Amino acid sequence: MTTIIRRFVETDTGHRVPNHKSKCQHMHGHRYRFEAEIEGDVVDVDGASEQGMLIDFSDVSAILNEYVHDIIDHAFVVYDGDELLLEMFKLLPPEHRIVKVPFIPTAENLAKWAYEQVAPHIRTAYGNKLRLVAMHVRETPKSWACWRE
Repeated sequence: MTTIIRRFVETDTGHRVPNHKSKCQHMHGHRYRFEAEIEGDVVDVDGASEQGMLIDFSDVSAILNEYVHDIIDHAFVVYDGDELLLEMFKLLPPEHRIVKVPFIPTAENLAKWAYEQVAPHIRTAYGNKLRLVAMHVRETPKSWACWRE
């Protein structure tokens, strides 16, 4: 039987959508929630630490922290085609966290980015066919985006 679990991490991250028709064209930030949805079979190996689980939630947290949180938390994500911001950021000292990406940093694109960062690391040693099936991103309490394979 296949089971699904979810685990999330939150970041405080700045961005802008340079060609947006409204206020999102301005620099601003969000308390993002990146929620991994993982599918697989429950581990049925007697005595295994993960017996009865798909994967230990703490292992999922460690992956989310390393490949999402620690990269963009308290950083400004900027599209590498946003020449105005890139010029401005050259004036800042190097300790400012700027993450350049090859896409406009919308919730939809950040969901895809996070999915691609996390998916290769979702695995266990028990052959229980784990896979990341979706990455859900909450940009605001009323606004979510999801990327599925």
